[in-house]
Amino acid sequence: MTDILIIQQSHKNHDGIERDLIALGYQPHIVNNALDALVRIETLALDVVLLDLSVEQMDSLWLLLSQRANVPVIALAHESNDDERLTAFESGADDYLPQPYNLRELQLKFKVLARRFKKDVAHSQPMALFFDDLSYTVRYNDKSSTLTQTEYRLLKYLYDQQGQVVTKAELQRNVLSKDYGKFDRNLDMHVSNTRKKLALGNLPRELINTVRGRGYSFTFVAA
Repeated sequence: MTDILIIQQSHKNHDGIERDLIALGYQPHIVNNALDALVRIETLALDVVLLDLSVEQMDSLWLLLSQRANVPVIALAHESNDDERLTAFESGADDYLPQPYNLRELQLKFKVLARRFKKDVAHSQPMALFFDDLSYTVRYNDKSSTLTQTEYRLLKYLYDQQGQVVTKAELQRNVLSKDYGKFDRNLDMHVSNTRKKLALGNLPRELINTVRGRGYSFTFVAA
């Protein structure tokens, strides 16, 4: 059975969406705040998340959901608004649906996202890199790239967190040893330089993947 977390501000819509999803064979779990969402995200094996864009503490919710990068998120809005839709995608939503939603359309979106995420998981394999802590050199097979100490620590930190999205604040704190500011571009500069050096060593620059609105992740997709 597909477990669906619904994070929705208004109680009046709960019964309707819960009834619709149960009738289609889904198992809905409905919450209306970030704290309850955290509990469900940490304890349930979720297949899909429906996130009402009117819920309070939206930034916190996107951060929570970023820790489950393998779970698709559909943003629910109360009207079809281009700015809101684009903001949702920039924050990390995988799809968008205005309310009142069409149940058939919602079901089709579930199926499309399930196929997409299943395919991504099937083709993703952990990549084994060799890290030389003395020379700050990274090696993969017969390829290598020598980095600065900061670039090396950055890549190694992301590598150790394979499969997870690491926020800019976390990277800045653990790699650069300072808090992340809204207009701080130091981290972005180090990421850019690291990618360039990886490319020069014939290593994929895409090892450092930008997750829009969330942060970065280490990603290797086997050919």
